[in-house]
Amino acid sequence: MKKLIFIILISFNIYSQRSETFDPIDIFDLEYVSNPQISPDGNLVLYQRNSKDIMTDKNYSSIWIIDFDGSNNRPITTGNKKDSSPIWSNTGDKFIFKSDRDGKTQIYLYDLKNNSTQKLTNLQSSIGSIKWSPDDKFILFTSFVPEEKKKLVKMPKKPKGAKWNDPPVEISDVNYKYDSSGFRKPGVNQIFILPVEGGTPRQVSNLNKNGAQAQWISNNSIVFSANLHEDSELNPNNSEIYLLDISSGKHTALTDRIGPDFSPIVSNDKTKIAYLGYDDEYLGYQQNSIYIMNIDGTNKVKLPTDLDRNISNINWSGDDKEIFFQYDDKGMTKLAYTSLKGKILDVIDEIGGLSYGRPYNGGTYSLSKNDKYSFTFGNVYNPADLATGSKGSKRRLTNLNDDLFKYKKLGKVEEIWYKSSVGGEMIQGWIIKPPNFDESKKYPLILEIHGGPFSNYGFRFSAELQLFASKGYIVLYTNPRGSTSYGKRFANLIHHNYPNEDYDDLMSGIDYMSSKEYVDENNLFVTGGSGGGVLTAWIVGKTDRFKAAVVAKPVINWYSFVLYADNIGYFYKYWFKDLPWNDVENYMKRSPISYVKNVSTPTMILTGEKDFRTPMAESEQFYAGLKLNKVETMLVRIPNANHGISSRPSNLIAKVNSILAWFEKYKD
Repeated sequence: MKKLIFIILISFNIYSQRSETFDPIDIFDLEYVSNPQISPDGNLVLYQRNSKDIMTDKNYSSIWIIDFDGSNNRPITTGNKKDSSPIWSNTGDKFIFKSDRDGKTQIYLYDLKNNSTQKLTNLQSSIGSIKWSPDDKFILFTSFVPEEKKKLVKMPKKPKGAKWNDPPVEISDVNYKYDSSGFRKPGVNQIFILPVEGGTPRQVSNLNKNGAQAQWISNNSIVFSANLHEDSELNPNNSEIYLLDISSGKHTALTDRIGPDFSPIVSNDKTKIAYLGYDDEYLGYQQNSIYIMNIDGTNKVKLPTDLDRNISNINWSGDDKEIFFQYDDKGMTKLAYTSLKGKILDVIDEIGGLSYGRPYNGGTYSLSKNDKYSFTFGNVYNPADLATGSKGSKRRLTNLNDDLFKYKKLGKVEEIWYKSSVGGEMIQGWIIKPPNFDESKKYPLILEIHGGPFSNYGFRFSAELQLFASKGYIVLYTNPRGSTSYGKRFANLIHHNYPNEDYDDLMSGIDYMSSKEYVDENNLFVTGGSGGGVLTAWIVGKTDRFKAAVVAKPVINWYSFVLYADNIGYFYKYWFKDLPWNDVENYMKRSPISYVKNVSTPTMILTGEKDFRTPMAESEQFYAGLKLNKVETMLVRIPNANHGISSRPSNLIAKVNSILAWFEKYKD
């Protein structure tokens, strides 16, 4: 009896000590839905269920299936592996998917009638998007084909058994490195087809540049998008749509303007191609429009919509009379459709939840032959769940984090609007109040700034910002000028003018919040990543209003950045008027390093060691400048992390805990 009482007391003690606040370790318990795929008849939905493993610090995913009405939810695959990208056959009785269950990612076939899984490939290279042929007999996919490059540098033959260093790496490409994948390997993404019954994949393209977004037209032809121009590396925004004849392997360009044409989608009757694109005006921000052409590339028409928003993820309706798409509007991602005459009708909102770290846009949908849809449902209180609907209806089918948030209190999120001190622009933002918020008390405030800069925050869940709130901070996040989802004019207010007046938009937000009785004006903090890191570094060079700052993965010196970021042909052309040596004054005027002498705010700089987008040397420049000026500072290097620092769960925790530790150090 004494032993039983002892066990009960221990159990009660453990349960009573369970934290009711959302803590960093809870990141490992978050789950979310991605890749929702509704069946052709609209009766079933396949989806990818994503989770994290605390022991391996890895992200895993499995494939589940559920009825359209939310009943009969069950797993198809399980275990600590990455099963992803399910795609229904046209008959709806089987699907293909990708999995790393045998080490490298391969394509698998699942037969619903027999509940059987068949491995279809045994490739050594990465696999891109996968598609069924119209008759379900073949699968189309892209895969990297390595090439041998002739070496200029010759090394003598080493003695048998000798252990020499690796040979020199010769680089002659303009774009020779990519964030997340590292240094570019010689080779090209080619297009393959594979018999579903088994066999060897057949390469059907012979491209000298990467092909992408391949779609079947018939069993004999494929449409795809690529930038195959000779100067593609120096003019990256000039992709075309091509028709590939499978028998001959020859490809023919269907578009030819200056500007990108991409995302080709073939109509159900195989007579037309819808696609996205725009005429390149060399602006920092440019919006996609929907175009339609005949299957042979003739009779190109731009749909005359009056929507001043960027369009993505287009799909034909079942009867080919409308085109469905998604777009962002004032921090909300929506599903809509347009008639072929350009008349738009909104269908649903709250598409999102895929960017669970910070509240960026990120969500997707799929469409059945009878125009039912499935989508990732997300709002400020949950990462992506699964939802379905038709004709404007919306039904949430899952609540993956209900077990966690039943006892973990999240901060309340409120939308705000305020007027900027420059130009009177109206700025949208949101605040998160700490759990158990008491309006009679005063709270420290964190201004968290989004990156991009051409992106947007919105009505979406953010683990990072909720963790800040759980530690007793008011969190302010806004969409200053330059943000997307407010139209072309608002975004391009920072064209060749970033950073500058977006700073004033942010400071006006601080003024607005400082007028609230519950905000402690003596405990203001600021942080942001990437473009938000640029603005944070800019802010501390302009004002000493903040107690402390954390600059994450920033650009500090635009002159150096455009020469060694991972897209050399892009940034100088679209974000500046000229090459840096022809416009030194403008580059340095917009560089935070030019104002380092003004900084007095204690400033941490935090960057991933494998970041090729805003390389570590940017952070090191700022760190050195602060040290030389005797400003309190610290450089935090996240090992094995690229620009997407939070790609591993523990990295997200390390980032959040670093920021909070720095702010707590200087908070009164």
